[in-house]
Amino acid sequence: MRILFLTDNFPPEVNAPATRTFEHCQEWIKKGHQITVITCVPNFPHGKVYAGYKNKFYQSETVDGIRVIRVWSYMSSNSGFSKRVLDYFSFACMSFFVGIFQKHDVIIATSPQFFTTWSGWALSKIRRKPWIFELRDLWPESIKTVGAMKQGRVIDLLEKIELGLYKSCNKVVAVTDAFKNNLITRGIGKDKIEVITNGSNMELFYPREADTHLLNSLDLRGKFVVGYIGTHGMAHSLDFIVRSIARVSDPSIHFLFIGDGAMKRKIVKISKELQLKNISFIDPVSKDEVPRYLSIIDISLAPLKKDDNFKTVIPSKIFESSAMQKPTLLGVQGQAQEILDKYGAGICFEPENEVDFIEKLSILKNASFYQKCQDGCADLAADYDRKKLADKMLDVIVKIV
Repeated sequence: MRILFLTDNFPPEVNAPATRTFEHCQEWIKKGHQITVITCVPNFPHGKVYAGYKNKFYQSETVDGIRVIRVWSYMSSNSGFSKRVLDYFSFACMSFFVGIFQKHDVIIATSPQFFTTWSGWALSKIRRKPWIFELRDLWPESIKTVGAMKQGRVIDLLEKIELGLYKSCNKVVAVTDAFKNNLITRGIGKDKIEVITNGSNMELFYPREADTHLLNSLDLRGKFVVGYIGTHGMAHSLDFIVRSIARVSDPSIHFLFIGDGAMKRKIVKISKELQLKNISFIDPVSKDEVPRYLSIIDISLAPLKKDDNFKTVIPSKIFESSAMQKPTLLGVQGQAQEILDKYGAGICFEPENEVDFIEKLSILKNASFYQKCQDGCADLAADYDRKKLADKMLDVIVKIV
């Protein structure tokens, strides 16, 4: 089977969409299928081309057996609404024009870059092939949540297009049950929607001894490390976290932020203004390096803004940290909390509630409670093994083709 996958993000980018797509495609290649990924030149989150690449009209490479076609796109940082829309739309146009000439049996187009799914729809019409809408975010709803746009004629129009795409595709593969429920209430048949969550690569993420070189180089020996690894975006409420850190009185607790994004500069500035000594910031690391850094943290931090729309979201870092038996301090309610509570793999604080954040941090630091959470992490990781999830999605694709 020949699968054409359209995605704005792909390795060496290290965000959740890039990782999920790459690891799924790896598994499908092993099953003998031919995968072509159309993506842009790596530039997330700053809109700057990674070393070793150029933003050319067309370039092709093979990555672990996956044929990867990188096309030109207008690039912008992960901040500023208008420029990002132009970024996403330019990729949609280019992926469509290049996709016309690719041989394929089925098309998968992944959000949250909403315009990518427009390309999937158009290709399916031109080439008369089935297509799958991989729903990773409820866009345009999410842009209202982060305050980028308010409800109005433009949003109304985009929501009509969104519903049209759901109806047009052969299958919606949603990453949460909450997304599925949202679509059902809006008139999309439940049989058309399959839920395939995120998970973790158990060959990359597994329990291991703390990397002593990292501990020494970061001066973290003897510290209880709370780590945030990932995009420092507008949705993650990291400014709240940094301000709350000033109220953490336990001198043994240290906060480690690894990554970059639209909010990085702001939160670094806040930490300097508050003269915080219990916090460190590190530039992004490659996906293969993430386990080394997870090995030196004790708690994985996963916050989001306080908004009902985020109750449908499950941060993917929950699965990777659980695979390494690192309990999660979760700052989002809804389905993510339900999963964490089901397995006892961490504890949830009320989003943007400073008192609750500090209290739950103290509870999670308790040795006996922490050990119970580690046991829960192992159970959670086993049930959300990326290989199992990739096989489940492949079954969906095969049935459609």
